[in-house]
Amino acid sequence: MSLTSQYNPGRILLLPLLVLLLSACTGELTELEKVLKSGELVVLTRNSGTTYYEGPFGPTGLEYDLVNGFAKHLGVKPRFIVADTLADLLGQLAEKKAHFAAAGLTITDPRKTWLNFTPSYQEVSQQLVYRAGRKKPKSLGQLEGHIEVVADSSHTERLRRLHHKFKKLSWSENHKQDSSELLTRVWEKKLDYTIVDSNVFMLNRHFMPELRVAFNIGKPQELAWAFPKYQDMTLYQAAESYINSIKKDGHINKLFERYYEHLEQFNYVGTVLYQRHINERLPEYRKLFEYAANEVGLDWRLLAAVSYQESHWDSKAVSPTGVRGIMMLTRKTAGDIGVEKRTDPVQSIRGGAIYLKNLLQRVPERIKEPDRTWLALAAYNIGLGHVEDARIITQKLGGNPDSWKDVKKHLPKLRQKKWYKNTKRGYARGNEALIYVENIRSYYDILVWIIDRESKRLNRQKKEQPPALGIKTPTL
Repeated sequence: MSLTSQYNPGRILLLPLLVLLLSACTGELTELEKVLKSGELVVLTRNSGTTYYEGPFGPTGLEYDLVNGFAKHLGVKPRFIVADTLADLLGQLAEKKAHFAAAGLTITDPRKTWLNFTPSYQEVSQQLVYRAGRKKPKSLGQLEGHIEVVADSSHTERLRRLHHKFKKLSWSENHKQDSSELLTRVWEKKLDYTIVDSNVFMLNRHFMPELRVAFNIGKPQELAWAFPKYQDMTLYQAAESYINSIKKDGHINKLFERYYEHLEQFNYVGTVLYQRHINERLPEYRKLFEYAANEVGLDWRLLAAVSYQESHWDSKAVSPTGVRGIMMLTRKTAGDIGVEKRTDPVQSIRGGAIYLKNLLQRVPERIKEPDRTWLALAAYNIGLGHVEDARIITQKLGGNPDSWKDVKKHLPKLRQKKWYKNTKRGYARGNEALIYVENIRSYYDILVWIIDRESKRLNRQKKEQPPALGIKTPTL
């Protein structure tokens, strides 16, 4: 059976042409017509893990994907404006510097007085967060310390509404830092409490496992795109129709799975141990990972994450099946790529990098990132042939064989006789390959966060160092 791509381009390709033809019969262009004529959709967003950020394969994030889907639906190109702060974003939106904001904004009554919100695409809860070791409060009236929240946020709105109930409740608003940065300050014991949305907490607990949720504050709230209140509603109505359509056909659920599903497997002990190993074990091998990854064109942090999943960065590791070394290469794989001593970390890491790059190159070209990498990682674990078998099963069952989200659901079938007896390569521990890839994704995310944080700290130190006085020693 041949595998064919099931990618489906924007559905209503005739929409732009139809709208422009209708406008020719009237006079002034509508907001939607202006976008179609310019070929550009301008969108305000925020730089965060839940909205829009630069990933290893380019711009990514839930809002990024949603906006790109809408732009493709219209037949135009998106242009993102990344606001520095929430206040800055709301200010630019009020001045109509963009067509709308896609920034994980909560629908609130005060905001509805000057904004039009699309149908919601996600529900979140506001959560009071503290660090383990501090006494867990049971209500806002039991706080023993300082609480700080993002200025102009839905969290400040809710605290104001609750102030009459908790007379002693006080808080401060941070005009410079976002929710993730406030969580970091709680984790670093520089702040007692903060309030964040549940999706933000879920994303960050992998990086800061000592953080804890004390309780939810009020009822869940909905996130949506926010439009200035134009008199002309045509662009808003197009967005409204698009959001409704991706909710109805299930596309929005696929995006949630892509960004959040691997985060649900949270293991506190494993995460703390991993962070300790980053400090204690990784420094010995970091240069080797960097050199080997650079040699073949990989992200060294991904290569290090693979190695951790394989051996916990133990160059002498040996599995019951006979694979050895820091990259846990089989004897055959080591021979194929020229590794003579698998327990030599230099040879093993270089060999693992070559092998992973080879697998990436053998994945069909049409498969885009990041699915390409996740499928290659599954192949590192069980072999490319078995991954191809899983892709064939995926397509037979109506899924997309080029999507990791779809293929991973069917990998466990490689252990079931009713399925593997009809495959080319037979039985495989597909369920282990699924866990293997999801673990590496989490290890990679944590390592990227820690390395970036360390880089920012070093840059701050350089800026804070006093300039050299430039005093010359006098010549005698």
